[in-house]
Amino acid sequence: MNFWGIINFKLLLDVLFALGFGLLLFSRVKEQRTLWLLRGYLFLVSTAWFIQRFAYLPLTSKLIDAVVLACSLSLAILWQGELRRLMELLGTGRLAVLLGNPPKEFRATSTTITQLVDTAGKLSQNRRGALIVVDLGSDLRPEDFLYSGTNIDAQLSTDLLINLFATDTPLHDGAVLVKGNKIISAGVILPLSRQGISRYGTRHLAALGITERFDRCICIVVSEETGTLSLANQGKLERPITSSRLQELLANLIGNQNSMGTSKSSLSKNALSQKTNSSDNIISDINEKETEESEIFINKKD
Repeated sequence: MNFWGIINFKLLLDVLFALGFGLLLFSRVKEQRTLWLLRGYLFLVSTAWFIQRFAYLPLTSKLIDAVVLACSLSLAILWQGELRRLMELLGTGRLAVLLGNPPKEFRATSTTITQLVDTAGKLSQNRRGALIVVDLGSDLRPEDFLYSGTNIDAQLSTDLLINLFATDTPLHDGAVLVKGNKIISAGVILPLSRQGISRYGTRHLAALGITERFDRCICIVVSEETGTLSLANQGKLERPITSSRLQELLANLIGNQNSMGTSKSSLSKNALSQKTNSSDNIISDINEKETEESEIFINKKD
């Protein structure tokens, strides 16, 4: 009875909720410098609470409160994009995004990577500007954009993406939203970023703007002037990159969802090739003269 009387359930719940909130913040922060700032800020808040709760130090408490207030204002300025995104997600009720649990239906596959790389490479060769937003679990909705564009809801394909960015079509100036293996919409107008205004064009600023607000989406940019490829992720832009580098980045960001399927298909291909090689070895002596004649004919045609 005395044990239960000593425990303050209200204080215990307060500490548990604070620890849970702190762990959630730490799990969502990936940048090392931001993590250091968050640790220092939470340490100051914890120190101020401890002094006010268990020690009667009025002057020290006032000083720490002033430091916490100044740090809060500074962090509000530094993290204005993150705080805005947090309020937007809370306002729309997307708690799964905040908790870092992306829905499976938004995850792309290895086929998606191949089609995106092929599309970006062809558009880059033709110097045709493009902006492709790939949703990896942010659950992007029409209210997240300045203009939601035209609903497409079609299977993802290289030919369709190239046609959407044709210069003589009304949708080529906007972005294309891709979720999984589907093209959701085209002609989407994205919010612009405030960083690098003097260095980047509108397409690159739009790619930075959407990835600053939502960390589970990436944006592929093809420059119309130079044809260079770029990839925006979490408010950072990597440019210029090659098609092979783009494929590597997409594979790392999207993940090897079909690695097992790929390994199985490679095994089946190896088995088929072994069978083909064995059969070829059996009939090679019979058809040797015919293959030599066909090779000579093909060489003459080339």
